[in-house]
Amino acid sequence: MEFRELKIPGAWEVTPRQFSDDRGVFLEWFKQDVFIEATGQPFELVQANWSVSGEGVLRGIHFADIPPGQAKYVTCVRGALLDVVVDIRVGSPTFGQWDSVLLDDLSKRAVFIEAGLGHAFFSLDNDSTALYLCTSGYNPKAEHGINPLDPQIGIAWPHIGHTGRPLDPVLSDKDAAAPTLKEAHEQGLLPSFRA
Repeated sequence: MEFRELKIPGAWEVTPRQFSDDRGVFLEWFKQDVFIEATGQPFELVQANWSVSGEGVLRGIHFADIPPGQAKYVTCVRGALLDVVVDIRVGSPTFGQWDSVLLDDLSKRAVFIEAGLGHAFFSLDNDSTALYLCTSGYNPKAEHGINPLDPQIGIAWPHIGHTGRPLDPVLSDKDAAAPTLKEAHEQGLLPSFRA
């Protein structure tokens, strides 16, 4: 299992070693001791989520209040997702910047996102299935969003899916109505880098 820190501090791409033979494939997609060695912190699992998305579905940018915050460990077990991490921590040297990792059922990569970072993903296939482990449970009063199409952030969302068809992002009403990064900052919704 290899960890590579993304350009956003607090986010890592995780590439597992796959062992295949005529029976199929085996891999460890999470291992606590290796995780601690790479990130310097344990992962305290509280909730596990399963999400299935059609081609072109865009979910996020989501984040939770700190404390307690919500760190996530995300993988894609079917199809493909462009997984995006956005630094929304006020005072961070990389505030407003983003990085991405292609998660799919071939590479079987995962992404770890520390609490306080924004998270979104874009489905590149029909029935793309994400599994993610979370360090806190869903709390609607402490959950927030930023519009994933905010031009200030400028995420380069794909225009073509794996089927070769053009893609127009499909957002929930809540994500489409979410504030921009600037508006979320002005409303005091964003976590601080120090927290």
